[in-house]
Amino acid sequence: MLPSFSYLTEHTGFRGTIKNSPRDFVVTELEVPELSLGNSRAELLHKTSEAPAAQSSPCPREPKRRRTEPPGPSAPGCPRDTAPGPPGCAASPGERQREGEPELQSGRGEAPVLESLLGKPVSELLHKFACEVKDAWGSGNNAGAGAREFSLGPRLDKKIRADLHSAVRQKFPFLVTLTKDNEMIVKGNPDYRELCQLVTEKEASDFFKFLDAKLENSTFSFEPDGNKEHRKIVHHFINRKFGKLLETKSFTVTDVNDRPNMSIMVRFREKSGSRKRCAGGFQEKQDVYTAFTLQKENLETLEAIGLLAAELDVLPSDFSYTGIKDKKAITLQPMVVKKVTPERLKEVGNKMEKKGMKIYNIRPAQQHLRLGQLKGNHFDIVVRDLQHHSHDSSADLKERIAEAVESVGTKGFVNYYGPQRFGQGQIVQTDQIGLALLNEKMVKAVKLFFTPEDTDDPVNNAKRYFLQTEDAKGTLVMLPEFKVREKMLLRALNRYGVNHEGCTKGWLNIPHSLRIFYVHAYCSKIWNEAASYRLKTYGSKVVEGDLVFLEENDESISLNDKVHVVTAAEESANKYSIYQVVLPMVGHSIKYPSNKVGQWYHERLSKDELELCKFRVSPLQLNIPGCYRLILKNVQNLSYFLESSEKEIKIEDNHLNDLKVSLHISFDLDPSCYATVCLREIMKCDL
Repeated sequence: MLPSFSYLTEHTGFRGTIKNSPRDFVVTELEVPELSLGNSRAELLHKTSEAPAAQSSPCPREPKRRRTEPPGPSAPGCPRDTAPGPPGCAASPGERQREGEPELQSGRGEAPVLESLLGKPVSELLHKFACEVKDAWGSGNNAGAGAREFSLGPRLDKKIRADLHSAVRQKFPFLVTLTKDNEMIVKGNPDYRELCQLVTEKEASDFFKFLDAKLENSTFSFEPDGNKEHRKIVHHFINRKFGKLLETKSFTVTDVNDRPNMSIMVRFREKSGSRKRCAGGFQEKQDVYTAFTLQKENLETLEAIGLLAAELDVLPSDFSYTGIKDKKAITLQPMVVKKVTPERLKEVGNKMEKKGMKIYNIRPAQQHLRLGQLKGNHFDIVVRDLQHHSHDSSADLKERIAEAVESVGTKGFVNYYGPQRFGQGQIVQTDQIGLALLNEKMVKAVKLFFTPEDTDDPVNNAKRYFLQTEDAKGTLVMLPEFKVREKMLLRALNRYGVNHEGCTKGWLNIPHSLRIFYVHAYCSKIWNEAASYRLKTYGSKVVEGDLVFLEENDESISLNDKVHVVTAAEESANKYSIYQVVLPMVGHSIKYPSNKVGQWYHERLSKDELELCKFRVSPLQLNIPGCYRLILKNVQNLSYFLESSEKEIKIEDNHLNDLKVSLHISFDLDPSCYATVCLREIMKCDL
């Protein structure tokens, strides 16, 4: 598995086998409380729960005014950045990827996007400008606020300009962005200010985020409002300002006191302008998003999504989830699918059971899930065929197991990425494809993607045929329907050809989260090698030049400022613990250790011809800012028991009772931690 990698603990360990069957390896995703999709294993299966909570506005929420009062002026507060969470893994990006996402992402929300696009100095100046606009509004100086402008400088790339427009407006809904001769200008949004005179600032902020996002079939509802004249003013404002884009409708709701009330719903107009209204509101599918719990067995997460997408006639990108789970296991995790109603999802349930999936807890949802948006995973694992290591046959096996479990329960384990991140046992692993994409070798990446395994089945036969003939159309016919990624790529190759341009368009034809998955696999491989080098070079001592993560609650401190470089004096004073040491996941916005480990990173990237790589693959719209990951991790709620079974074996005419012992072990791990890596530390052998 990880033959050259380090162990943290010094116990002897033992041998055994895992994943003899999927039922020997059960993974249950632990959800963060705000998702409200059930936090226990039982709840995952049985609880009927609410949809994920919406994200909060970056602006402080003002007290809600009673709607029976006339609209009056508000005093919006100054925006605050969203602080990144404590160390915990997250992406993949897009990503955030594949048994969870990497740890300590470069911030959460829009702030890191702005910083990566603008750079930290300009990003901070923009934040200061936003505060000045708000302060001017708060003091009643509307003319002064309206005259203020801030330049983001010339931006020649249309894609970068589009990303900046969206990032600024999502972070600061009270600002607007304009382009003058490729120069991007930011100024206060007078429409936002006017709406703040009619509704609360949070409603105004959420409305303009909804307006900027332009999500298909999405709707926005204002708070219940019993004042008919006030509702009329709000209707008129929206129709006057955005009537070509939006339409509004009042409908009956139940307010916080369980009394009937009225609310204004806003939605985007149909392009044809032919949408009809009905008595209950807009004539549309009410369940734009549907949440459910997916149980799968012996299937990759992306493979399961491909099967579901083909059955439901939607795209794989319409599914959202918080992490990738093992194939050779029974796994349970929450998911949300877009453009599918609960009724439609229930219809396909029986068909999915024949393909190794069960669908539970189906209910309407409000929004999609994000990679890394989970608390962790709970594992129930059976290790069979327990034996001593060949050099350790004299000791009592039960004592060896107790010693191993206690040791790792106390000290933890090296936080490597597990083999499933790279395609365990495959001829071409995912990190090799990621490296080809980073080097912008698009044809090579496609051919690596279609490299077959040494088996005779329809999928590998189709891949073999493609490499021999480059006949994309013929390969499409040979591939099974559930191979959605392969088919998406092949359709573009059939249209544009198997050359650099055609392969680039082929990669663009598959979802962004899948494209970036391969790049993150490469970054994970480099991190694993760096962790081994760091431990072999310096051991468990924190040394000068190491990076440590500081637990800072100040929201104004950026992620990079929370990662501190250890000084010589701090090393002498033993100020930090090895459990605080992080290593960077390579990217364009991270800093490296200033000791031998930092030099190792530069030499290692140079070996892969990436010394000048900016970790942005513009042709594929891939942006890899990087993040940080703790070298060591602890295990929680660790428990185990041994189960003996006597198996009668006939040897000639005699009967011998052969005692078989299995280890049943359960524990919780943080996101992006791998149970196989934890077990490797416990057993001291590769699995």
